[in-house]
Amino acid sequence: MLDLNTFKTIVNSTPLVSIDLIIKNSNNEILIGKRINKPAKDYYFTIGGRVYKNETMMDASMRILKEELGLKINCALNFIGIFEHFYKDSIFPNVSTHYINMAYQLNLDSANLDALAKTQHSSYRWISVSDLMLKEDIHSNVKAYFKKEKNRAQIQTMTI
Repeated sequence: MLDLNTFKTIVNSTPLVSIDLIIKNSNNEILIGKRINKPAKDYYFTIGGRVYKNETMMDASMRILKEELGLKINCALNFIGIFEHFYKDSIFPNVSTHYINMAYQLNLDSANLDALAKTQHSSYRWISVSDLMLKEDIHSNVKAYFKKEKNRAQIQTMTI
């Protein structure tokens, strides 16, 4: 783990690599949580986080599920695309944040919303994509995952 001064220099100087997990249930609803921390504090967002150095994408996904939701599951992840997230703020004063984000979808029906971890999100809810697109308390970077043009990072035809 990085010390805070090193991490602040990195956030101030480079993009961060991250994963967002678009968790869908059998009702075709998306799991979102209300963020506690900057950036995107007080917005509903999908579950996600940074990829650490020497951590595989699968290991990062499993860690994020465990840390953010308290879930330890094995599941298939379906690649959605690469997105860029720009924020005017960060956990540090007067420092913006830039993420290169890989979005993956997974299916999960067994999540008890009241039992999910509250380390990154104060509350959770399931929401349809059509409702998600209309709500102002859901961050625009989440909505970008469901737009036709995908707002991807200039890599619209890339497949993995």
